[in-house]
Formats: sequence, C-alpha cells, structure tokens
Amino acid sequence: MASSGLAYPDRFYAAAAYAGFGVGEATSSAAISRFQNDVALLLYGLHQQATVGPCNVPKPRAWNPVEQSKWTSWHGLGSMPSAEAMRLFVKILEEEDPGWYSRAPEFNPEPVVDIQMHKPKDEPHSVPGSTNGTSIPEPNISENGSSVEAQDKDVILEGLSTVSSHDQWTPLSVSGLRPKPRYEHGATVLQNKMYIFGGNHNGRYLSDLQALDLKSLTWSKVDAKLQAEPADSTKTTQIAPCAGHSLISWGNKFLSIAGHTKDPSEGVTVKEFDPHTCTWSIVRTYGKPPVSRGGQTVTLVGTTLVLFGGEDAERCLLNDLHILDLETMTWDDVDAIGTPPSPRSDHAAACHADRYLLIFGGGSHATCFNDLHVLDLQTMEWSRPKQQGPTPSPRAGHAGGTVGENWYIVGGGNNKSGKMS
Repeated sequence: MASSGLAYPDRFYAAAAYAGFGVGEATSSAAISRFQNDVALLLYGLHQQATVGPCNVPKPRAWNPVEQSKWTSWHGLGSMPSAEAMRLFVKILEEEDPGWYSRAPEFNPEPVVDIQMHKPKDEPHSVPGSTNGTSIPEPNISENGSSVEAQDKDVILEGLSTVSSHDQWTPLSVSGLRPKPRYEHGATVLQNKMYIFGGNHNGRYLSDLQALDLKSLTWSKVDAKLQAEPADSTKTTQIAPCAGHSLISWGNKFLSIAGHTKDPSEGVTVKEFDPHTCTWSIVRTYGKPPVSRGGQTVTLVGTTLVLFGGEDAERCLLNDLHILDLETMTWDDVDAIGTPPSPRSDHAAACHADRYLLIFGGGSHATCFNDLHVLDLQTMEWSRPKQQGPTPSPRAGHAGGTVGENWYIVGGGNNKSGKMS
C-alpha cells in the first residue's frame, strides 16, 4: 500500500492509526489489545511523546492502576524529541507486526490525538440511576448460583474434570486429612492450590496453613515457619494464631493482611508467605498503617489493596478506607466524598470494571445489612446504586466471588440463623 513509502512524520501517523491511536477511544482500546501489555504501554508513551511532548501532567493516584501505568510509560521517556519518538514507535510496531504497512489502509495525513489521561473508559450496561447521578456499570448480583444472564452450561475445573451441572452445587470428592472446622479464616488460590490460613475454632484462634491441590483435590498441611527479623534471617519461629484476616495472592506469593490476634499490634500487620520456602515473613510498610482490626475486606485493584471497615481490638466498628500501594508498600488513608457505608464488619467486597469497589452486607453489634454501596475509585465518591431483582437477605460473614459480569454471594448469617443460599 501507499503507506510503505511514506516519509516521516506521515509514516508515523499511518503506523499510529494502524495500531489504533487517533481513531476514537473504543476502537483504539480494541486495536492495541493485540499487543502484549508492556509493548502496548510503550507504544502509548511514544505516541504521547510524539504528539503531545514530554509528560507534564500529575501522576495518577495509586488506586487508578491503568492510568498510572500509562503515565509511567510516558513520563519515563523524559525529554526525548518528538522525531525520535516517532521513529521508535514505527520501529517497535515493525518488530511486533512486520507486515503492518501491507495491511494499513490508505492514509490521509491529518493526525488526530484523542487518547487522554484520566478519561474513563466507555462502560457498558449502566444502572438506570444512582443517588449522585453517576452512571455505574451494573454487576449482576446473584444468590444461590442464579444469575441474571445464563453462563456456560459446563464449568471447567482446570486439570480435573467437567462439572456438567448448572445452577446447583456439586459435592467434590477430596482426599487427604481435612482441616478442622473453622470460620473467620482466610483463603486464596495460588499456583493451582487453594490455601486456607488461620481462623476461629470454637472461640480459639488458629495458626495452621492448609492447602488443597485443585488438580488432585487432595488436602495437605503446610509446615510453615515465620522468618525472624531481617537482622537474623536464619532463625524461624511459629506464626501467631489469628482470625478475621484477609489473604490476597500477589505474584508468586500471597499476603495476609490484618486480623484479630491475642496480642494485637497498634496498626495493621502485613505478612507474606512464600510457597517455595514455606516461610512467612513480616512485610515492612511505610506511611501510617490503619488501626489493627479484623473482619475488614481487602480488595486487589491493579497494584493496590483497598481496605475497608472491620472491627478493632476494642470491638469498635469501622468504616474507614485505606489503600496500600504494593509497589512501594506505602499506606494512604483516603477521604472519599459521598455517604459511605455505616460502620460494619464481616461484609463482602469486590472490584468491578477495574474502577468500582462494591460493598455488600455485613453486620454491626445489633443488626445485619443487605445494602449495596459503590465507591468510584477514580472520583473517590460513594453512591448507592439502584438494585434490581430479588435482593439477598441481610447477612454477615458471607463470601463473594466475581465471574464475568456477575458477583456471586453465598452463605453468611444474621442474628437469628445462618444462610444456606
């Protein structure tokens, strides 16, 4: 095509249009998704450098990981000249897609720049209204496996088998010594294993770490030790029993955040478990940590953890909001606008569309809730979206998990009885 013989800067603009830049944001996002994430970010940074110049916009806050990554890519180019950025953009595109010019459409050399920092993505399927007038993508909240939109009829368990049933629980046959009954434990999946740590058994805090191999469905106890202070890393000891903590997988390790202990610390403690060495270690964090607590939720959003609510060591209920940047291990307390959920513990939380933090249910000392709150992590504003369909009954201590556009809520209980649905 004619683009193969174009001179600069027209050759750059043809390459940018082919890669998806300058053609409307929805089309741009779909086009650049062909590339690996690191390549896409570099192309974005080079395009901004070539068309806008050096980055002089403020760094987005840590709870906006997509915009933060884009900013880092652009800012890292420093004072690179526009012409050099154009040539490097084309060079990288040719390395990733050598025949791009043969598939590029005829080019009209009038560049259009419409990729903007801090501009929200177009969001599909919004709730008709909310308390603050903000349109929020609607996650389908499902109870007892019944969702608004039918999912695939078969649920594939990787490396195991096909569960050919829909909208009903399937008991699985497991082997190995099962963990003792418990509640307020933490659970997470890492490298084809589900890990269970700590919890409460008949009023007694636990410290054991159990693993369920998801391929063989075999339980095993992990002989885990706690590494001593960095000054004496050769010594190990036992980790303290705890309950009401949160387990979050991060890279090839997982973190345990907060939790009730017999001798609580002043602030939230972060522990890290390495499955390769079977060793716990205390993570050093910076900034002012949240007050020690249990029953909070901790939600992974990009490279940050969002902590909400819980109950402190004096049984005082909380509704504060804190963010931990996992790259710098720095805490930041957040003053959001709007009306937050009332103080509570043992609620459920999830992140939707990489932007919205959802809080459902939980309990106080007198009652349980079934309210739904949404925090926009870009504007840091709370709202109460309109719910449709049968609302789950009030509960605390329930579990929740997102699958596609659905958020499944299961179990929990109120002040009178447990919830089997």
